[in-house]
Amino acid sequence: MNGIIGKKIGMTSIFDANGRNVACTVIEAGPCVVTQVKTEETDGYNATQIGYGDAKAKNTSQALLGHYEKAKTAPKRKVVEFRDFSIPEKALGDLIKVDEVFVEGDLVSAVGTSKGKGFQGVVKRHGFSGVNDATHGQHNRQRAPGSIGAASYPAKVFKGMRMAGRTGGERIKVKNLRVLKVFPDKNLILVKGAIPGHKGSFVIIEK
Repeated sequence: MNGIIGKKIGMTSIFDANGRNVACTVIEAGPCVVTQVKTEETDGYNATQIGYGDAKAKNTSQALLGHYEKAKTAPKRKVVEFRDFSIPEKALGDLIKVDEVFVEGDLVSAVGTSKGKGFQGVVKRHGFSGVNDATHGQHNRQRAPGSIGAASYPAKVFKGMRMAGRTGGERIKVKNLRVLKVFPDKNLILVKGAIPGHKGSFVIIEK
């Protein structure tokens, strides 16, 4: 599996070959540094670990500082491992650029952390419609959850009941997004549609 680490810049739109206005997400993809190469002989499987975004040395543990020192690179903020990375010529400390992994027209998957929305009610969290409308004596019930259980039997609320709670802040993977444009000189990639996360958040683009 090939991939790269990037940062979500925001959204824009471009015109395709048919003149249609297509919404897309702008991602600053790489350049990433190979921080570790795992092989079948030493680790039991083949994988390539890459890092993106410089971190402060004072905020990095001594063990990780030694790990990055082997690759002759600065500490990284985000590190991801890709199994069976199919660019075999990449060695420890080499750079991986966006045009080496993706071309226009590729179908990719985007992995990110969705926006955290805090504690929310059932209408926002699960799409409930509320308890009927405002007529027939209803008072402030438009966003209420309604009944959550029976009476004396079973005398409890079953696990998994859709209720209010914390929403967002979860790892989400969106599949089959098409690469519309690749700008290797600016390390930018344009992916059709929306991807999870706020502006400036880390995303993983897999192929």
